[in-house]
Amino acid sequence: MAIFLDSAMPDDVRRARDLGFIAGITTNPEIMARTGRPGLEMLVDLLQMFPAGPVCYQVTAPTPDERIAEARRASDLAPGRVVIKIPAVPENLDMLPALAGIPTLITSVFTPTQAYVAAQAGARYVAPYVHQITTDIGDGIGALEKMVAYVEGTGTEILAANMTSVDEIADVLVAGAHHVTLPLRMIEAMFTHEYSYRAISRFEAAVEALAKQQV
Repeated sequence: MAIFLDSAMPDDVRRARDLGFIAGITTNPEIMARTGRPGLEMLVDLLQMFPAGPVCYQVTAPTPDERIAEARRASDLAPGRVVIKIPAVPENLDMLPALAGIPTLITSVFTPTQAYVAAQAGARYVAPYVHQITTDIGDGIGALEKMVAYVEGTGTEILAANMTSVDEIADVLVAGAHHVTLPLRMIEAMFTHEYSYRAISRFEAAVEALAKQQV
């Protein structure tokens, strides 16, 4: 079970690298656009800034054949490290056998059957949009539990995305997601609680009181 950073912003990526426990980077066209750089150009920088672990890149070319060519260009930048993100629509199914040997991630997944088909087609990861499933369809956690069951034994792993609260992340982990991808602020929020600060304040007060006794 691993945490991925869902960002392409250089400061976020460097922070994730320095933390040491972030397993990889996920991006999408919207995330890449925030950098103001073309996707493949930004991918080169991400691979340099985050020198270990997978970096996920979503293809955007207009036709399946062009997307396959784009995927191969991206993969050639760091074979085995670049994971090709492919949106979960039927016309993209042919991409998976064409990209055999290149790790792939099926993204924008909303139903358990989409996850099942992706696993049968050989995807390395499946990324359900958990909160959006709850908002648009209902019971994103229940859908996630089915996805986990459907991919068991296939070699495909669930990389849960689109959680909007720490409680939702906790529910995703209990439901059996193999990995989660989160923006930096959510990773930090998972390690933050007001009662921790209260405890630290008591420790500091005890140290100050002892210091005064020694004067």
